[in-house]
Amino acid sequence: MEVSFYLRKELINKKGYVPIRMHIAFNGQLLKKSIKGLSIKPDHWQEKRMRIRQNRKNEEYNYSVEYNEILQQLEDKIADIKRYALLNKIALTKDFIIEKLEQKQKIHIEHDFIETFQEFIDSEKLVVAPNTTKARVTAINFLKNFIEDTSCQIILDNVNMSFFEVFRDYCYGKKEIGNNYFAKIISILKRFMSWAEERGYHKNQQYVKFKAPEEEIEVIFLSAKELMTLYNYDFKVDRLKKVRDFYCFGCFTGLRFSDIKNLKSSNVFDDCIKINVKKTREIDHIIPLNKYSYEILDKYKGTIYEPLPIISSQKLNTYIKECCKEAGFDTPTTISRYSGNKRIDVTIPKYQLITSHTARKTFATVSLVLGMSERFVKSVTGHKGDSSFNRYVKIANEEIKKQMENTWDKL
Repeated sequence: MEVSFYLRKELINKKGYVPIRMHIAFNGQLLKKSIKGLSIKPDHWQEKRMRIRQNRKNEEYNYSVEYNEILQQLEDKIADIKRYALLNKIALTKDFIIEKLEQKQKIHIEHDFIETFQEFIDSEKLVVAPNTTKARVTAINFLKNFIEDTSCQIILDNVNMSFFEVFRDYCYGKKEIGNNYFAKIISILKRFMSWAEERGYHKNQQYVKFKAPEEEIEVIFLSAKELMTLYNYDFKVDRLKKVRDFYCFGCFTGLRFSDIKNLKSSNVFDDCIKINVKKTREIDHIIPLNKYSYEILDKYKGTIYEPLPIISSQKLNTYIKECCKEAGFDTPTTISRYSGNKRIDVTIPKYQLITSHTARKTFATVSLVLGMSERFVKSVTGHKGDSSFNRYVKIANEEIKKQMENTWDKL
């Protein structure tokens, strides 16, 4: 789509002035449009520049400044129309171009949704946690699939309640994703929209109304008995021994996978560990060592694995299931998830539910069951709020009640 300006010399008037006409070439077509109010003497026109030259001292003022400004505005508007059509995948027609040219208000240039989302991810990649970036990449890929599957073009200014309802129905109806996964995508989408709004990419605030609350799910953990069974189990394969030790160390300390993986010998002291927590960025967080966590560290002291063997999260999640299966943790366990209002129950052996995340949950729950104060457990795990931590308190109380029923109630 190109624009050029020409003199209509055949329409010269009695005073020797000729009008200027705009030519817009697009898709093999040519749109000719007269420019109202602009007429000049032919010898004032600079054909190569397609602008009006300044009048000479002995000449009457020719309005070159004002007229050239109008021509520039028209050229800029054509560029805006071209970009608007490209970003919104609108086919150019003469009627569309004329409509936009005659539009008095400034054309609002839409930023391509996916390109802008990628810009958002890239711009914060160095200042957010790697898992945050990973979640955002997952979200943008899901949105790309939504666009491809539904042929629904997402525009920043149209991310409104109508879009939310269509997207929600797609997530629950076609993809059958869980409510918590949907809530995560919406949370990331709202953060992106806020980021884009701050940069002036849109003025749409409808996204603020989006609501997708997360639902409480089961806390999967190893009981004290299961934990000690796993800890003392005699695995014949060295690979499983190392995975067991890595996982159990998380159960005995409450450390996240990322912090255990980054643990250095310099973090280990006689009776505690002192680390800078990766996720919360807490400095010099202290975790007391108990008998079992100390034994694991002592096992690898002076070896090439000191302080602990390193393993990727993917391999840990695969191998720890293998460990727990061999240790006999095959109790049928039912988990319930909702996709919209549809409840989905799945019953599988417990070992299939054990992941790196369950180690930290095991520490919190077992510690409370064994009588450790809530305040101390929170100080070790680093939980700041009560909402997530209270789940462990609830589970611990249920475990204590179960133990009571299995002991005193049988007398």
